[in-house]
Amino acid sequence: MLSSLPLLLLAAWPLGPFQSELAPLPETRLVFGGDVMLSRHVGKAARYKKDPAWPLRGLAEYLSSASIAFVNLESPFRAGGKPVESGMVFKAEPEIVETLVHAGIDVVSTANNHARDQGEEGLLYTLKLLGEKGIAAAGTGESSEAAHRGAVLQRDGVSFGFLAYTYDQLNGIHAGADQRVAMLDVQQMQRDVRELKRRAIVVVSMHAGHEYQGRPNAQQVEFARKAIDAGAAVVVGHHPHVAQPVEAYRDGIILYSLGNLVFDQFHRRDTQEGLLAEVVFRGRRLERAIVYPVRLVNAAPQFAAGEPIVAYPPPGHSGSLRPLRVAD
Repeated sequence: MLSSLPLLLLAAWPLGPFQSELAPLPETRLVFGGDVMLSRHVGKAARYKKDPAWPLRGLAEYLSSASIAFVNLESPFRAGGKPVESGMVFKAEPEIVETLVHAGIDVVSTANNHARDQGEEGLLYTLKLLGEKGIAAAGTGESSEAAHRGAVLQRDGVSFGFLAYTYDQLNGIHAGADQRVAMLDVQQMQRDVRELKRRAIVVVSMHAGHEYQGRPNAQQVEFARKAIDAGAAVVVGHHPHVAQPVEAYRDGIILYSLGNLVFDQFHRRDTQEGLLAEVVFRGRRLERAIVYPVRLVNAAPQFAAGEPIVAYPPPGHSGSLRPLRVAD
């Protein structure tokens, strides 16, 4: 049952002007998931099952079918030392990167409040390991410039660029801002978006908001809309650990929070319910968006019962759409 999820606002765009039947533009499917945490109980369960790809096996076929699959990676990798099985300072064991590989994850945000849980060594090791596995990372880097450069992937002859930002309270003993992590600075973000838009359709990842709150706060709304104002096509949010609304804004779409995708927060029902968002482009045109509810079983996601949620606004519509409830 998913009746406890918050109201969702979903945008989809109708086809644009007539295009030549001789050269139809291909569809490119971008799939976005929420928080993926591969430490604590998740890592322990994967080791018990002797299956480092276990956490996303239930959605692997769907995620792998996407042109680009994106999640927020909420735990840095680090080799050596004992596995972390409790607490709020995360460490994912290197072998569990197979969760992302097997599920076909193409790009992750590493800009979040856990980015420095394993210090500078963990931050850089994470980037190295992801790179070796062919997974792009946005929001952290070996320098401030690298953290703000973005990751660019090309599909169907179109380039898609990913930028990622987090609020300025990094977790644990590594609290405080770090130039290797891109922070929620609106002006800097807008400069990054304008620069990246010169060579790609821009997706902005936003790690912000209040935990366990079903509505976005003022900072989320301002940052996301300013990203669209600067030229981003999609803003995808995480950190609240529960689902929040989706908004059509100008020519873009804002996914304020997709909630958890892989996480061991068993203390609340709404932290065990999340969303997957499929955003479809035809050529460079944002065409439609679909939201799929998911539920977490033992911290790992499965598709929830019910049909995907789709809304088609009238042409020229902008702003929040009529609410749609997730079906039971």
